[in-house]
Amino acid sequence: MTAEAIVEVKGVGKTYDGGVEALNDVCLELPPGKLSTLLGPSGCGKTTLLKIIAGLIPPSCGEIRVKGQKVDGPGPERAFVFQDFALLPWANVLRNVAFGLELRGAPMEQREEIARRQIAEVGLGGFEGSYPNQLSGGMKQRVGLARALAVNAEIVLMDEPFSSVDEQTRRKFQEELLDLLVHKQKTVIFVTHSIEEAAYLSDQIVLLSPRPGTVSRIIRPEIKRGGRSPDEIRRDKNYLDAVDEIWQILKQYV
Repeated sequence: MTAEAIVEVKGVGKTYDGGVEALNDVCLELPPGKLSTLLGPSGCGKTTLLKIIAGLIPPSCGEIRVKGQKVDGPGPERAFVFQDFALLPWANVLRNVAFGLELRGAPMEQREEIARRQIAEVGLGGFEGSYPNQLSGGMKQRVGLARALAVNAEIVLMDEPFSSVDEQTRRKFQEELLDLLVHKQKTVIFVTHSIEEAAYLSDQIVLLSPRPGTVSRIIRPEIKRGGRSPDEIRRDKNYLDAVDEIWQILKQYV
């Protein structure tokens, strides 16, 4: 692994029962402190690759290395934000956010203190006692993000985290995610179907081919974001060029 990479994907393939080949010989290096997006046509193996990096499912061949160590399962340096929230329906917001810390054996007082701080950071202060069925989709996603942040993992893996919210909430979440990168120095690996979202958020965009997915192209938009408004960024030539380049590649697969 190069000194610049925190995650290395080495010749990863995945074939499911029944012979469905999802990924084939994926080779990739992901830099620390950056947001890397996996993007490609439906069924190309984006979520499969993300779950293999997370250690949630094993590859059929190849390996994942995180900070030079081979991945054989989930680890404390990685946290996963699920598309469907994956909240415990019988637990309130405080318990849901503290759940990862509970699994790691943290004392109750400590984990609740950390959970309350993260709940406040994602804008849900006052909802600690609420249950998932009392929350909107956007609020549930904030709970999922707070839970991932509570365990203080270096790497946050996000599977289409904003796909179930309205456009206004989606844009707000995008801003908050960029702010997270600036202030918490996390490495984020992000899956989305949105070309515009990928170009807006990403330091590095990994385009996967149709199934079986393999790396088709890596695009680095090199957008200067510091101190600029969202509208300014979306008018930036590098942003517009990245959107166009991605579309020119992906439309071949439609």
